[in-house]
Amino acid sequence: MNNRTSFASRLIGKNSRQGNWYVPLIIFGVFASVLAFSAPDFATSQNASNLLAQAMPLIIVAIGQMIVIVLAGMDLSVGSVMSMTTAILALDGSPLVLIPLAFLAAALVGAINGVAIVKLNVHPIIATLSMQFVVVGIAQLLRPVAGGSVPDIVVTLVTGSLFGVPAVVIWAIVVVGISWRLLHGSRFGLHLFAIGGGVSSGQDDAAHNFGLSDQRNIILAYVLSALFAALAGFFIAGRIASGDPGVGSQFALDSVTAVAIGGTQLSGGIGSLHGTIFGALLMALLANGMNLANLSAFLQGAIKGVILLLVVALQSRKKMGL
Repeated sequence: MNNRTSFASRLIGKNSRQGNWYVPLIIFGVFASVLAFSAPDFATSQNASNLLAQAMPLIIVAIGQMIVIVLAGMDLSVGSVMSMTTAILALDGSPLVLIPLAFLAAALVGAINGVAIVKLNVHPIIATLSMQFVVVGIAQLLRPVAGGSVPDIVVTLVTGSLFGVPAVVIWAIVVVGISWRLLHGSRFGLHLFAIGGGVSSGQDDAAHNFGLSDQRNIILAYVLSALFAALAGFFIAGRIASGDPGVGSQFALDSVTAVAIGGTQLSGGIGSLHGTIFGALLMALLANGMNLANLSAFLQGAIKGVILLLVVALQSRKKMGL
């Protein structure tokens, strides 16, 4: 009986660091079922592939966002990093130069965010919001308006297929596999939850007192967040086959909302990769539904803001802050 109870507790995230990841899964299942009955074309493999392709950039950037939120941080620069990545990839040059340059630039942004937070004691929201404006300026300088063309290899890697399997499915398997290993199967992931748990309980130095290098892990977390954002930008660049300095503008709010819906506590220490993925899929499904309903972009943004407010309000926190 105890073993069954323990398994059930772990499954639903009760008294664990997994969070209430099952909530977005249930809501997603209900919405998908309704759409499947009301729209026959919804429950097709082609539509499922299209929905996954629409959701993939958000899934990728939300995973990076979760890494810093587990630490009780936040990265508002992810959207601008995505835009900058598309702008770099759309420059004239060899893909052997442009692709590494895009990821190196993203890593630099993440490193600056991390150093500002741990060395200069700047609040994560202020540090990353400031960097957001800097990176947006760089993206607009590189690509003042949407256009240009990205290397063919980028388009092929995103829209092609391998042995009949759509590239987006391969992306999903690889990204989720690597992320799962990073967050739930490595010492680094364990350290992230330990550091965030200490912050959430009001003991910011708890992990450090146990010998964990909290500053190094925090900087690395922000570097990873930026790299995931660059990967999401790479995917978008492959889909639109061009650069766009404003393409990532919505992803800062969307990624935080997806992570919060997925059960990750914004106060740190609690969360799960599967919850974040389900949260991102639910956000993509909602966006698809709002587009079908012809809601304006402004109203969609307002709805997302209300959803984030409600989700955060329902989270239990032991102290004020994120």
